[in-house]
Amino acid sequence: MKTIINKTGILLLTIVLTLSLTNCKAVQNANNKQKGGVIGATGGAILGAIIGNNVGKGGNGELGAVIGGVIGGGAGVLIGNKMDKQAQKIEEEIPGAQVERVDDGIVVTFDEGSGVNFDTNKYNINATSQQNLNKLISVFQDYPDTNLLVVGHTDSQGAEDYNMTLSKNRANAVTNYLKQKGVSSGRLTTNWFGETQPLHDNSTAEGRAKNRRVNIAILPNEKMIQDAKTQSGN
Repeated sequence: MKTIINKTGILLLTIVLTLSLTNCKAVQNANNKQKGGVIGATGGAILGAIIGNNVGKGGNGELGAVIGGVIGGGAGVLIGNKMDKQAQKIEEEIPGAQVERVDDGIVVTFDEGSGVNFDTNKYNINATSQQNLNKLISVFQDYPDTNLLVVGHTDSQGAEDYNMTLSKNRANAVTNYLKQKGVSSGRLTTNWFGETQPLHDNSTAEGRAKNRRVNIAILPNEKMIQDAKTQSGN
């Protein structure tokens, strides 16, 4: 009987921990060395849900390729530690941005209230957005062994085809600005989804403002992965 109770207790604790780690905002930016084992099995799906994993809607079709599985073992610990530090640095540099640690990567979300935004029906990067992107670029330069995925979205106002083009132009505007400021084109992938990937209620002004967003996903490149495997003996 004692064995059954112990096993039941462990099972309940595991369920509680799983729910907490996948839903608690505080853990989104927490140490991935601890949460990776819990969400690793569904990590690609989580990252895809955040940035829009609907390959073929827009962009160059490489979105699925850059969203990989979680790196396990000691290599995963080393990568997680580097990503934790990078996420913290971004939060410090750009307080308005939403920064989430997901799997082995980081997702930075910019909407109308968080540092990088666009005027209505425009896709040129304004002065405030340039300042915040410059801060982000500085972090990218400090962590060169990463790939960067830029994804554009819009709200549902207007024609769907128009919104698809607008999200494409905004995503490309960010990508091109990063290139102009010295970020290697080999690190960059661009995609866009128009109004097809809302994360908030498009029936409200607040929801539409949050859906008009650009995401930047930061993922370990092959060099970081191989270096981590070498250091850990994986």
